[in-house]
Amino acid sequence: MRVGILGATGLAGQQVLAALERHPWFTVAAVGASQASAGKTLGDALREPSGASRWFAEGQPDASLLSLRCLDDEGLLAQPVDLVFSAVSKEVALEWEPRFAARVPVISTASAFRYEPDVPILIPGINDAHAEALHDQRRQRGWRGFIAPIPNCTTTGLVVSLKPLHDAFGVRTVMMTSLQAVSGAGRQEGVLALDVIDNVIPFIPGEEEKVERETRKILGHWQEPAPFTVSCTCTRVNVTDGHLESVFVGTERPIDAARASAAMERFGVDGLKGLPSAPDRLLRVDADPFRPQPRRDRDAGDGMTVTVGRVRDEPALHGVKYVVLSHNTKLGAGKGAVLLAEWLTREGYVERST
Repeated sequence: MRVGILGATGLAGQQVLAALERHPWFTVAAVGASQASAGKTLGDALREPSGASRWFAEGQPDASLLSLRCLDDEGLLAQPVDLVFSAVSKEVALEWEPRFAARVPVISTASAFRYEPDVPILIPGINDAHAEALHDQRRQRGWRGFIAPIPNCTTTGLVVSLKPLHDAFGVRTVMMTSLQAVSGAGRQEGVLALDVIDNVIPFIPGEEEKVERETRKILGHWQEPAPFTVSCTCTRVNVTDGHLESVFVGTERPIDAARASAAMERFGVDGLKGLPSAPDRLLRVDADPFRPQPRRDRDAGDGMTVTVGRVRDEPALHGVKYVVLSHNTKLGAGKGAVLLAEWLTREGYVERST
């Protein structure tokens, strides 16, 4: 299938491009960028006047990709593609994602439409049934395509770890403190070297509200958020990649560390088998009390496996507590978006149009 990338030169766009490298199902046929880059080849757009590379994602892009001409948004909209990955800011997404969705499916890393009542936030293997809402979204909005966003990268690891607990024991309360990698912020204010070295930034604007709202939307029934409460404190730490979270869970039915670990270990996602970007396990439990660690565990499953450790009884909430780690720029961003596109394609939501 021919795919286009909206926002290809940004950090999120680069992560999507890296995840699509030599993909067996998708071919990058067109790339969109800002007016400043429009008309340049992708290779030139990713090069500073000094000659320094602005490619910050993993690996190096293929020469055939670098030779693609960057299009402005209107130019990309006119291209004969089957699917668009949107990796732009919320403000740009609000304007352009509906215009693309009128023609083709849009897989988005942006938060612009996550909270709309007809837009599911999807993680394959976690809330697959919510994808049915895409049919209603198309019908109600008169679109040929749809908008399907992935969650905030901090939400992803939390939700994957909570899913088997919620299914088996009924989650009643969630309290979480995150230690988030600097790569999750892009190249923004507040994470410059002098800010974050020998330091912890105790506030990430809008992050806590996103995680609290998205967790309940994903783990609830469609249009009926999960009934439990979620309370978060999100911080930025001096780690390159990998969001670590300390999670405290109260449950409706009796639970202890052993039963919680067993439920997480049993959690399987057979529905992901055969998808090119899917890991062997979406969730694993490590018995080593010193794990997970970002540097040692973020690349589990090539960055697509969530790792839980330090599972213990939690007396204050009558539940369990644990530490969870996920790769924020792979499962939580570019590669997670590609996995969603693969699943939607296999399930018939995305079809070849040319």
